[in-house]
Amino acid sequence: MSQDLDALYQEIILDHYKHPHGKGLRDAFEAEVHHVNPTCGDEITLRVHVDDGRVADVSYDALGCSISQASASVLYDLVVGKPVDEAMVVQEEFLQLMQGKGSVEPDEEVLEDGIAFAGVAKFPARVKCALLSWMAWKDATARALKEENR
Repeated sequence: MSQDLDALYQEIILDHYKHPHGKGLRDAFEAEVHHVNPTCGDEITLRVHVDDGRVADVSYDALGCSISQASASVLYDLVVGKPVDEAMVVQEEFLQLMQGKGSVEPDEEVLEDGIAFAGVAKFPARVKCALLSWMAWKDATARALKEENR
């Protein structure tokens, strides 16, 4: 990856860290989860509101490094408003990118700002930071869907 691209990706991550989208816990939710990355101490409490098969809202409160915080902001942008099955495809794409150890070419059409985490994938210790909110979202969404189908 070129230095220019690395710098751009770092800028995107820093921007999401400094100006997080969707941050703050909001009411109207079917599931709330709390996930912790024991390796570094990052934490997230995440709520999911699913309405008629769509991700109506994701709200969160997070503590941790810029990567984990920025990732939650990007997650918010990428899944809110989408049908749950489409949002799960985005989650899977992000997961593959993060587990690819830097060898996976990110799909900008699907991941948008999420492509900025391509460089993070080269650092195994940081992958868990980037995935924290995504794993919390997947967990909360599964619980929300159970709730909705009761």
